Amino acid sequence: MHRTISLVSSLLLLVVGAAFAQPVEPFKLGTFDIDGEPRIGIVLRDRIVVELGAANRELERRPDVADLPMPEDMRILAGLYNMGYDRRIYQIVNHVVGSNLLEGAGRRGYVHDLSQVRTLAPLRPRKILNAAGNYYGHVGESGTPEEQRKEAEERRKNRGMAYLFLKPPSSVIGNGDDIVVPKGRDKIDWECEIGIVIGQPAKNVPASQAKNHIFGYTIELDMSDRGGRGEDPPRFGGSDWLIGKGHDTFAPLGPFIVPAEFVKDPMNLKQTLTVNGKLMQDAHSSDMIHNVYELIEYGSTVLTLEPGDIVAGGSPAGTGMSRSVRAEQIFLKPGDKIVATIEGIGTMTHDVKGEGASMGGPTSSRKE
Repeated sequence: MHRTISLVSSLLLLVVGAAFAQPVEPFKLGTFDIDGEPRIGIVLRDRIVVELGAANRELERRPDVADLPMPEDMRILAGLYNMGYDRRIYQIVNHVVGSNLLEGAGRRGYVHDLSQVRTLAPLRPRKILNAAGNYYGHVGESGTPEEQRKEAEERRKNRGMAYLFLKPPSSVIGNGDDIVVPKGRDKIDWECEIGIVIGQPAKNVPASQAKNHIFGYTIELDMSDRGGRGEDPPRFGGSDWLIGKGHDTFAPLGPFIVPAEFVKDPMNLKQTLTVNGKLMQDAHSSDMIHNVYELIEYGSTVLTLEPGDIVAGGSPAGTGMSRSVRAEQIFLKPGDKIVATIEGIGTMTHDVKGEGASMGGPTSSRKE
């Protein structure tokens, strides 16, 4: 199938041409549980889901439209998007909007209200690379305000190298799924991060060219266990990234992916996170120490970034461990509710449950 997709993609570039160089309106892409199956959907107006495969098959019945099989996995679509698939999706958007197929009597069976379908994680990445200490407001924020300011000033003088760590893909959950506090762990923290979704394979890619390897942007909540190993005396300096970052449910991802062409400036996006309605994080991505392109540059020097991989940009100030933003540290407990928003990308909403409690996913009425 992949060979067929590649060959037809080349044909599509000739057939579609400039007529569909732009969609009539912007869109997002997500994965949804529809009729018990995960399906890729085009999200329009943040409230309508158009099944990509079904809409494409209808469009292909027109004699002037080339056949172009649509992948059923977002990782595959990420790699194909800039090989002509972006133009086909533009064509689908223009068709369903221009032919009035979204609302009223003309609405197609492959069109759904977002509130009536379950939103899954947009993809299952093979690799997740998260940036540590990558916001000036976040470095040293477990210290006093004065200590934090001093450390931030030092980093401005010497940014040093980016620092990335691997987070297990098994920790991914979708919007609305419960975040689990593991038994015996009581220092669970939040970090609202911009997730960069890789489109084209990247190995030793300079920052100046990294933009060409980005499929789109999403939200990742880098949930963190600050409780350490509990060893006495501590080994390896007491550091354990596995227990700190790798618990099940510790990588909420979504709600959708915004293709890169619809994000004007990823380095100037507002990020907020609330816990039980109280604002905890309120920042802009302009506070990053190493920008999204530099993170790709560094990550690609170590390993090959592949379509669908996630590189997360790091957390702004206001995490639960902070003593520079608020007087005392606050950690999550069962019963809490997290709402995280990144401008232009979307909103993630999660309940916090204790391990062993009855777990749930998003209800049919939960919106983005």
